[in-house]
Amino acid sequence: MNPHHAWEISTRMVTASLIVLSVASCGLLGSSQPNSTATTSALAPTATASPGLGTPSQPSATAAAPDLSTAVRQVTQQVKPAVVQITNEQVQLDQFNQPFQVPAGVGSGVIYDQQGHVLTNNHVVEGAQSLSVSLPDGRSFTGKLIGRDPQTDLAVVQISADNLPVATLGNSKDLQVGDWVVAIGNALALPGGPTVTAGVVSALGRTIQEPASSTGAAGPFLFDVIQTDAPINPGNSGGPLVNLSGQVVGINTLVAGQAEPGVQAQGIGFAIATSVAKPIADQLVSTGRAIHPYIGISFLPLTPAIAAQLGIKQQQGALIRSVVAGSPAAKAGLQRGDLITEIDGTKLQSESSLPEIINSHKPGDTVTLTVIRNGQQRSVSVTLGEMPSP
Repeated sequence: MNPHHAWEISTRMVTASLIVLSVASCGLLGSSQPNSTATTSALAPTATASPGLGTPSQPSATAAAPDLSTAVRQVTQQVKPAVVQITNEQVQLDQFNQPFQVPAGVGSGVIYDQQGHVLTNNHVVEGAQSLSVSLPDGRSFTGKLIGRDPQTDLAVVQISADNLPVATLGNSKDLQVGDWVVAIGNALALPGGPTVTAGVVSALGRTIQEPASSTGAAGPFLFDVIQTDAPINPGNSGGPLVNLSGQVVGINTLVAGQAEPGVQAQGIGFAIATSVAKPIADQLVSTGRAIHPYIGISFLPLTPAIAAQLGIKQQQGALIRSVVAGSPAAKAGLQRGDLITEIDGTKLQSESSLPEIINSHKPGDTVTLTVIRNGQQRSVSVTLGEMPSP
């Protein structure tokens, strides 16, 4: 793990094994305590932003892309009215130890049905005592958190109102590298409504890891992520990535920061594909939570330096740092220091291999791990559980 590689979330820097990335996002001011009134006031939602934008017409799933000379304009007119600003409000104590509520961060979201459900990122709403949702037409509402899923960094908020503008969720699996896309969101919480930027699909099927949490726990891996060069900035998190038919194909989540110290990455942003987001949103609306398989370990990817320290010849695998008491891993007898090299005969060749394979299963499935302990190889069967709620 290269100590010079890190992710940036808000104002915090934490180590990770990929290039420097920023959670795009909600422009958090620290964890929950903004430290200046000037910054706090700059984050207040703008209730009068972009008035007069009506409910967009809904494109069909097979709608043809518009003429490129006006494509971005037409996409903007269709989708922008349904892109909301979400203000995460949290309680802070004043000098007399009295609680008062302040904006802790601003992000984006998109209304995707007539029931007022808004799809956004988990990190936009995490820790909120209340949520303020503002539409480009000037209306503002108190948002109700329906459910959130830290594992996929997705959340659903609901507002209650008539005549809501609605964006159509498209099929991200229809995307191809090079397709034009438009990102819409409340970049930097600028007054006047959402910002619109355009670019292309730069890559598909990426696997990335989110920053560590405030407790130091490793961030979750996100799979099947869309990479785009459409400019994304803090405040864009939770906003839609849209194809030229006006359909939402992704939820903007992360951007690349420094590729290495002093070298800024250019044009690398990531969005959670709707093929991943829609099923999670459906679960959150239905039950308030999403179900994921669970093994119950934390691990380090094996590096040559760690292998040399352990005196083992293997160069790839997942080294168990800790085992959660009572978890499937604990019940199967896995221990701290065990090295997992294969799952069901598939070698762990990257840092994301273990969570990606586990994620392809469901609770109740049994997987067979190839484990090296004290220089001896053994097979361990683990029946996966259900990931505990946050």
